[in-house]
Amino acid sequence: MEEKKTAIGSKIRGIREQKNIALEDMAKMSGLNEQYLGAIEADQQVPSIGELIKIVRVLGVRVGTILDDFSNEGPVVSRAKEREENPVMRGKVGTCSPMSYFSLSSKKQDRHMETYIVDLHYTEGHKELSSHEGEEFMYVLEGEVEVRYGKEVYILYPGDTIHYDSIVPHLVLPRSTEGAKTLAVIYIPV
Repeated sequence: MEEKKTAIGSKIRGIREQKNIALEDMAKMSGLNEQYLGAIEADQQVPSIGELIKIVRVLGVRVGTILDDFSNEGPVVSRAKEREENPVMRGKVGTCSPMSYFSLSSKKQDRHMETYIVDLHYTEGHKELSSHEGEEFMYVLEGEVEVRYGKEVYILYPGDTIHYDSIVPHLVLPRSTEGAKTLAVIYIPV
């Protein structure tokens, strides 16, 4: 199956240019590599959620501003049979467990929470912990999940939840090669 091309980078570049922020300045303010930011803006790379939060902080916009294609002031219903097959975002290999994020509320205008079904894909090798502003809530739907939070490790099973401050370095991993699936709610203060 061919993967859907996202326009995250194009939106980031458009907002950055509209606000007259040089790519070099954005790199310094976000702490991200300038070449990597250029690849994101060219839609050649998709940022992780932590990287996206650093970018939107510099731009002064909500994460939803970058991810949304629709807006709706009223309630939004997300039906399983209508949800797109392609994720809106993927976790970057090497810095976290490869993840695919499927948005549940991208059509809701002016929201303060981001809601996703997250498929956690198994990979071997060392992974770095990430951190960003806000809070995360996770409900395990399928599989076993390992959450490394600071120096602690939590093992979660289907039906288990965890809620944590995401400023503390953390990493979410599936515990088996079959992967895992979670419901994630991410709150990012404006």
